[in-house]
Amino acid sequence: MKQRLIAAVSVAALLWFYMFSPWTAGLTGFWLTMSASAVILTVMALLFSPEKLPRVEKPLLQLLAGILIALFLWGVFWIGDKLSAALFDFARPEVDSIYSMKTGLPSAAIAALLLLVIGPAEEFFWRGYVQRTMGKLFERSRRPGDLAFVTTAVIYALVHIWSLNFMLIMAALVAGCVWGLIYRLRPQMLPALIVSHALWDALVFVWLPI
Repeated sequence: MKQRLIAAVSVAALLWFYMFSPWTAGLTGFWLTMSASAVILTVMALLFSPEKLPRVEKPLLQLLAGILIALFLWGVFWIGDKLSAALFDFARPEVDSIYSMKTGLPSAAIAALLLLVIGPAEEFFWRGYVQRTMGKLFERSRRPGDLAFVTTAVIYALVHIWSLNFMLIMAALVAGCVWGLIYRLRPQMLPALIVSHALWDALVFVWLPI
């Protein structure tokens, strides 16, 4: 279990390095590469998962919860953007550089990839596989759930480090903490988290850019 988890996270780190590092970014189309990476991580999570995924409980409530979480996160980031822009000169240019990735495909295609492939895959991998497996590995500790939550959130933020973009790294950390905390408290809400991640991605990048 441990070796498989290390392998999966290492693959994720390498994929994010390829997409974001100044030496490799732009070698291939970002959104198609991101989608391919999402598929790879999903396959690895399915193959390596220590146990079968639970059945979806109360799907309509999961959908509603996912929408509300996505809207809450959008509001958090809207406020965070205004505060950071007022406090730090580098904040807005770094945010603008993130939005410069919205090239190469029509907006509708990007939204579809975020909603149907990238967002769901990321949440399924990081919370549904990595955080869940971390909890199994830390089960002999006093607070395995807390350790799994913190460790996963930190790793999720660190894989973005090669972007050399402080705002993107902090965005990953904040979002990862929100999703990770909800999963820590209510793991049965994974479907809602998948919905929220997918919808939040589409909101932030395409429909309601901050």
